[in-house]
Amino acid sequence: MVLRPFNLFFLLFSIGLFSQELPPIQNYSPVDYGAQNQNWSLSQSDDKYIYAANNDGLLEFNGINWKLYPSPNGSTLRAVKAARGLVYTGCYMEFGFWKQNSYGELFYNSISNKLPVELLEDEEFWNIVTFDDWILFQSLERIYIYNVSDSSVKVIETKTSRAKIFNINGAIYFHSIVKGLFKIENGEKALVSNHPLLKKFVVSGIFSIDNRTILVTEKGDFYFLENEDLVPWHNPLKEQSNAVNVYSSIQLADGSIALGTISHGIYLISKKGDVITNIDQENGLNNNTVLSILEDVEHNLWLALDNGISIINIDSPFNEYIDRNGKLGVVYASAMFKDYFYLGTNQGLFYKRINAKGDFELISGTEGQVWLLKKFDDVLFCGHNNGTYAVNQDQAKLISNFPGTWDIKDIPNHRDMLLQGNFNGLSVLERINGNWVFKNKIEGFDISSRFLEFIGDTKVAVNREFKGIFELELDNDFSKVVEEKNEASKGTGASLSTYLGNVLYASNNGIFKYNENTQTFIIDTVLTTIFYDNNDNPVGIFIADEQAKRLWSFTNSNIVYASPEKFNSSSKINKIAIPSDVRRNLGVLGFESLTPINNEKYLIGMSNGYLTLDLKKLTSKEYSIRINSISRKSNDSETEKISLNSTTTFNYTQNNLFFSYHVPEFDKYTEVNYQYQLEGIHEQWSDFASVSNVSFENLPYGNYTFNVRARVGNDISTNIASYSFRIERPWYLSNMAILLYVLCFFLSGFFVHRLYKNYYRRQREQLLSNGKKKLKRKKLKAQKKIVQIKNEKLREEVANKNRELAISTMSIIKRNEFLNTIKDQLKKNANNPEVKSVIRTIDRNINNSDDWKFFEDAFNNADKDFLKKVKNLHPELTANDLRLCAYLRLNLSSKEIAPLLNISLRSVEVKRYRLRKKMNLLHKDGLADHIMNI
Repeated sequence: MVLRPFNLFFLLFSIGLFSQELPPIQNYSPVDYGAQNQNWSLSQSDDKYIYAANNDGLLEFNGINWKLYPSPNGSTLRAVKAARGLVYTGCYMEFGFWKQNSYGELFYNSISNKLPVELLEDEEFWNIVTFDDWILFQSLERIYIYNVSDSSVKVIETKTSRAKIFNINGAIYFHSIVKGLFKIENGEKALVSNHPLLKKFVVSGIFSIDNRTILVTEKGDFYFLENEDLVPWHNPLKEQSNAVNVYSSIQLADGSIALGTISHGIYLISKKGDVITNIDQENGLNNNTVLSILEDVEHNLWLALDNGISIINIDSPFNEYIDRNGKLGVVYASAMFKDYFYLGTNQGLFYKRINAKGDFELISGTEGQVWLLKKFDDVLFCGHNNGTYAVNQDQAKLISNFPGTWDIKDIPNHRDMLLQGNFNGLSVLERINGNWVFKNKIEGFDISSRFLEFIGDTKVAVNREFKGIFELELDNDFSKVVEEKNEASKGTGASLSTYLGNVLYASNNGIFKYNENTQTFIIDTVLTTIFYDNNDNPVGIFIADEQAKRLWSFTNSNIVYASPEKFNSSSKINKIAIPSDVRRNLGVLGFESLTPINNEKYLIGMSNGYLTLDLKKLTSKEYSIRINSISRKSNDSETEKISLNSTTTFNYTQNNLFFSYHVPEFDKYTEVNYQYQLEGIHEQWSDFASVSNVSFENLPYGNYTFNVRARVGNDISTNIASYSFRIERPWYLSNMAILLYVLCFFLSGFFVHRLYKNYYRRQREQLLSNGKKKLKRKKLKAQKKIVQIKNEKLREEVANKNRELAISTMSIIKRNEFLNTIKDQLKKNANNPEVKSVIRTIDRNINNSDDWKFFEDAFNNADKDFLKKVKNLHPELTANDLRLCAYLRLNLSSKEIAPLLNISLRSVEVKRYRLRKKMNLLHKDGLADHIMNI
């Protein structure tokens, strides 16, 4: 990695500017890493893993997950050093190394149990240093020099009160409080200095500054080592506190020094001896006791604490001021003015001197919402809910009580007038005798004017999000609106700003530029394309920095700015990735605050403080992803680790696989997301997500390749980590099983063919049988139809006979009535013999048996066997009775029957009565009904 020597310079500049603004700090508590509180030593391996010596054992951190390896003998682990692919550790009566196996796990190998000499009683190893092909393990009594080439060990007796070894410019130093300062030469110790101070105080650090060796004692005193003498150096810590006790130290890559103390956290000292900053528990650390310090390959500072582990992102482009007490509120505006630093929040206007160490203080009388801080000439204006204040040091004077000042703009060609955008329209400030005062409200426009820009000497564009753009022509005195034009809204989230001399109207639908010729806003295709080129589109307002020629915006996962290309007039886009939770903390949506501090540094308001962004510290990095563990699980077994080094074939029951992967990135403001693909089943890449593991369950048999890549901020990892594997076919899909299936298939086909053949034969026979039955049924149906037709014909014949019988009967009745009528007329001359003769002839004709015979034959034809049935039922009936029955069967009344029998009506009734008696009918039974039912 390329070192950036300016980093600490800018950190020094920043801390001088804002004394409580610090690099991002991340803390890991014992709950986070799952071990004891105390951590004694830290180291980083070549693959960027972080290792910590903890009271419980060896902690491993890959940027996402912590893993604890218990101490070899259960004692507290005091020292750790990662080198040459191994992790060396030391503890009570034991030292050795850990090596990673093919499953990605560490296993321990002891060195101390192979020593040619025995360890001392209760010997404990506190420090490990690498030097060329040697590893040095230090206890309070000895230094064991282990040769990695031939595994030989040399022992140097060194009595000391604190085990510290220092590798300075290729020389190994150690301090003995009894004898002085030594260095190791040719495997032997050699005295460097026995200065009285070295016999009195413990040396906590040795460094090289400008080719001069400098020592720092546990009391925080600095000395140059010149030959055997100690020359005092500027003592920056004494200016901070006389009670500083230095326990750990390290010289950083840029030459500055980091000192870890017992009770004051960490101090960063520049090469010139100045205190850059002091970071302790009060402003962010987990604990004030720093037992060890590590600078990783990306220049992050790791602190092993008495309670937890902290990491300080020294190289981060972001620094932060966190309002831990909630005093400030949400920051809406900021400004630096005349050695003062101001923050405008929803609680009021706060200030502090730039170099002061105290907290921000509220300026009396400014309580409430601050919307704006803006400088004009030599005056700082504060836009407030109450109106407009003129700010001078720790005082603020209300110069305009016209409420709700959103923004203030220069009026072209009027140096002594300013235009204000207010809650209820526009107003004007005027400078009189060097003092700014409220001049007037502009009449004719009462709409809230948060965003406004001049588009002419007296013409102003005002954006009201849902109502669109109002183009207002003002009179020369700026007292009223003389002409108003309203252009429809072009979307939500709208704002107005001026970038590269152009007035821009931005909304969720793009960026529109004011066209002076058409006097309308038209789409700016260049800016719209570069800002709205993907799903990560701007949300919130656009902020223009005209001095640096940058147009800023915020998306859900980036801070974005456009700036001109170096060799042409077009703009290019620059994206600064931020985690989504940080983006949600950047103030209220649509009220984002971004203020230039200088040409390359910006202050960004937050809901609990602010961030500073240093563009000079933005660099492009390359990231590599790796798979750190693979495990499998059968339906009936425990989870089992899998080797990472070879392609594996799994049994078909082992088709539940779990992959864990990571990118070792430790920056608080860098978010890592992962995307995976399983070739063989999921050909498409998954969506990016922050989860660093994935499981695949119930995978079918076949060949697979698991691929995973990462997106760190906006950068894609340089590699794709892959793992190929195969899941075997189950036994029931093996070649032998398939052969058996084929044989069974053919046998089954044969038997099925036979079955179907028999089945279709039976079906054919059944069809033939059913056809015969159907034919027979059809024949029977036809015969039945014929019978039905014959019956119909017979019924017609019977009906015809009945009609004939009725006609003949009525004919007889009419004839007999006619004869009876004649007979009655003749009886008037009954004394005449001739008349008597005629009467007798009439009587013979009325009682003519031939008529009855004719009637009986006709009746039997019409109602066959009726008379026989009656005779069978009632054998005692006479012929006359049967005749009466026949007439009743024809449903003739007594009146109609009388002429047929040539008797009176009364006689018919008597006959009927006698017939009932002979038939033994009950009183309720009707004679005619009985006869009709026979």
